[in-house]
Amino acid sequence: MNAKQLMEQVGARAKEAARAMAKAPTRAKNEALLEAARLLEERKARILQANARDMEAARARGLSEALLDRLLLNDARIAAMAQGLREIAALPDPVGEIRAMRTRPSGIQVGKMRVPIGVIGVIFESRPNVAADASGLCMKAGNAVILRGGSESAQSVAEIVACVREGLERAGLPAEAVQTAPTTDRAFVGAMLQATEYLDLVIPRGGKSLIARVAAESRVPVLKHYDGVCHVYVDRAADLAMAENIAFNAKVQRPGVCNAMETLLVHAEIAPRFLPKMLARFHEAGVELRGCERTQKLAGEVPVAPASEEDWRAEYLALILAVRVVDSLEEAIAHIARFGSGHTDAIVTNDYAAGMRFLREVDSSSVIWNASTRFADGYEYGLGAEIGISTDRLHARGPVGLEGLTTEKWIVFGHGEVRG
Repeated sequence: MNAKQLMEQVGARAKEAARAMAKAPTRAKNEALLEAARLLEERKARILQANARDMEAARARGLSEALLDRLLLNDARIAAMAQGLREIAALPDPVGEIRAMRTRPSGIQVGKMRVPIGVIGVIFESRPNVAADASGLCMKAGNAVILRGGSESAQSVAEIVACVREGLERAGLPAEAVQTAPTTDRAFVGAMLQATEYLDLVIPRGGKSLIARVAAESRVPVLKHYDGVCHVYVDRAADLAMAENIAFNAKVQRPGVCNAMETLLVHAEIAPRFLPKMLARFHEAGVELRGCERTQKLAGEVPVAPASEEDWRAEYLALILAVRVVDSLEEAIAHIARFGSGHTDAIVTNDYAAGMRFLREVDSSSVIWNASTRFADGYEYGLGAEIGISTDRLHARGPVGLEGLTTEKWIVFGHGEVRG
């Protein structure tokens, strides 16, 4: 059976399940989520054993440290998956929400109702936790989901999805609402991208090459982001101790993720007081530094390589940082507009006008004032979990939670009115 035929089989089951999920009561969806969370914890040992096999195979294939970090599961990450499902269960159900009702001169009442999107395809690499987050969000939003993970996470994903499907069944909902691709053949991705009869939305989670392929080939609408070239700008009016802690956290706390800082911008007025200590702290933490000429002059004994234009555009996903001294807030905003990816950018300042201008003028999916870029995350934003971070403008932007996995339809209440 070829990839197209396999997709047709999986897609037909997903469409049927999506109809059931669209009318599923909130109580049943929450029951499924809570049972799946319990099973994840109960079967932790099995999940960790499967992940150990995936990790061993990934190391043998020479995967990068960043990808290995994304692939790794441990007690804390399994606990986070379970907690994410519980938080989704605790969130209000968006399905059926009615808003913006108004009465027209004809007497009819017009408004909008929030409804599921339908069947969602999630194509992802490395991170097995995506299987839990995506399944949970799609379930609560009344959708069905087809998960296509990479071969490197296949065994981990299989154990996670087994917990979710059993949770659905125990709640009286169709297990087929969550399915995995029946093959790791890359041809199945191509079949998904052409499956307009079965899929209503595709969400790619992975490297730039995967996302570029999906965006170029898909006939199904795509929700995506290419890069996380995130900035922290330390303004002339910044609290320098606060700025140091924010910048360090944004780069070092978990460098292999899309909301990690890749470029540090520092106002020239405070650079002589801020950069020597900041660069030394980065160096001690093993961060490779690349900087503009003024940064290099302020580095003292800390090694800083010359930064090229490509460094300003780079998403390193590693302990590498580009540093630039700028002469003004305007120059910082212009740098972000030219080299940023529209993901997440932060300013550190005690100047209200500067902070508000940065929030207004930086055109990214998350813009942050006096906090780390690492907060650009579904859990941290109170979404329970996220299915991805979108830098598109339509139909959702930033971390995508329950509301981003629904759409709206017009509804009309009448009292016998007819149009004259």
